[in-house]
Amino acid sequence: MTSPRTRPPAGNLLATGVPPLDAAEAERLARAHFGLAVTARPLTGERDSNFLVTDADGRRFVLKLGNPAEERAVIDFQTRALQHARSRDPRLPLPQPVPARDGALMVDIPGPSGARVLRILSYLDGLPLPEAPCSPAQRRAIGALLVRLDAALGDFTHPAADHALLWDLQQAAKVRELFPHLPPGRDHGLPRRFLDAFEEHALPALPGLRRQVIHNDANPHNLLVARDAPEVVSGLIDFGDMVRAPLVQELAVAAAYQLLDEGHPLAGAADVVAGFAQGMALEAEELAVLFDLIATRLVLIVAIGGWRAARYPDNAAYILRNNAAAWAGLERLAALTRDEARAFLAAAARGDSP
Repeated sequence: MTSPRTRPPAGNLLATGVPPLDAAEAERLARAHFGLAVTARPLTGERDSNFLVTDADGRRFVLKLGNPAEERAVIDFQTRALQHARSRDPRLPLPQPVPARDGALMVDIPGPSGARVLRILSYLDGLPLPEAPCSPAQRRAIGALLVRLDAALGDFTHPAADHALLWDLQQAAKVRELFPHLPPGRDHGLPRRFLDAFEEHALPALPGLRRQVIHNDANPHNLLVARDAPEVVSGLIDFGDMVRAPLVQELAVAAAYQLLDEGHPLAGAADVVAGFAQGMALEAEELAVLFDLIATRLVLIVAIGGWRAARYPDNAAYILRNNAAAWAGLERLAALTRDEARAFLAAAARGDSP
């Protein structure tokens, strides 16, 4: 059993809180290193200090000062992936790194807990997905955007691509240590049941699946839609959970956040699957474990969220923003047999009406 202060395997980064940084210091850093005279407003984040910064002409950027526990090579991996994806598909709606005064894309900032990496990224305008009306067309568009991104990243390599990250489904078995932090009043048997199924059916199959660098976190808070056309996905942000993993993991993560409260438990996920499969056919071995991966992403949300909220109560609202929906999703998915779920998702991938 771990305590809230324990660092679990592959979780050292998540065991380190967001170091304080005030707006005045963010403004100073932007001016000193990027030559930008801006006003700064703090943004929430899981592990970085983030600010929306605006210059006198109204141009907006995102300033990010990395967590001291984040390896510099991993931040370089994320930064170069953004550049690579846009070089392969220039119309991809992704943030882009802004060069510092000396042309560097990353600036090392010394601090009492170790050096932190400073970056500034371009700002993407759009309506955050949780604030927009949802529709089947919007969910299919999410799948279609991920196909474009993954096609652009298909030939991208980096020495840090295989770094250990607790949000990586390949590491999912390790969150069992965090189950003691699941909140009271919930059915703790649900995450245990789905993690058992993952370890039995999916984990042995993962090494044999198509692999590449993926975004790995297309949750609603990282997706933007057009303000006047919410079915159009206009942006994907936050590449902090990127990793090299089975390609189908990209789809499973996104689909896990699109479960609906009514109708078939997988109806919303099926829309994302249909949008993805229309642009990139899924292999039989990927479809065989897709349901297990979707359910296991929900397990990660409730397990990691419960642990981190206990560890950092001041940031609990941000940490737990997806937890209620994840618990509801687990409860609804529990009504399906594994064979029923697999058949439903396979039909969606074929383009059949579920």
